[in-house]
Amino acid sequence: MPPPVIIQPKKGHTSTAIFLHGLGDQGDGWSSVFEHEIRIDTMKYICPSSDSRPVTLNMGMRMPAWFDLYGLSAESQEDEAGIQAATQLVHNMLDQEIAAGIPANKIILGGFSMGGALALYAGLTYPQKLAGIVGLSSFLVQRNKIPGSHVANLETPIFLGHGTDDFLVPLTFGRLTEGLIKAFNKNVSLRVYPGMGHSSSPAELSDVKKFMMQNTA
Repeated sequence: MPPPVIIQPKKGHTSTAIFLHGLGDQGDGWSSVFEHEIRIDTMKYICPSSDSRPVTLNMGMRMPAWFDLYGLSAESQEDEAGIQAATQLVHNMLDQEIAAGIPANKIILGGFSMGGALALYAGLTYPQKLAGIVGLSSFLVQRNKIPGSHVANLETPIFLGHGTDDFLVPLTFGRLTEGLIKAFNKNVSLRVYPGMGHSSSPAELSDVKKFMMQNTA
């Protein structure tokens, strides 16, 4: 993987947020958001960048992607091996932060779109309880594998944000994701933003910052 973009805390590092970009993006696509719009003085932000790979959904074109995508429907085939490999990368990042002295319950794991899908799966399968999980404009992968034997994050707060005008990952995916997770984790909530497409908004970013502050305090 290319080196991540890291925004160091302004003072007294007490918590960390790891945020995974969407398809075709890189870590610096979100780092400026955290540096200028969701800055918490005592939080370190890590925005990793995925490798480039052929993406079946985009006619095999190579682009930054955490795993392959075959389609955007609830019945689409999934790149199981790619998802598992990406999950291990994320778990390794979490392990490194914990080894550096930040406890798991002070770490937020989040992402946008494909990155949000990976954050949800990697977070729910991590063996230590995290502070919170964030999925923006995202969806759930490997539905038949969670929760399974993974119990550490069955009560971890989960924030889902989705726009009403998202035509790439429709709001129905956000609602489906909320429902599937709520079957085993009651601390999941979906916030819907009128008029927002496959992007973010000041209102959503404000809500994400509040979520991060509340769950790492």
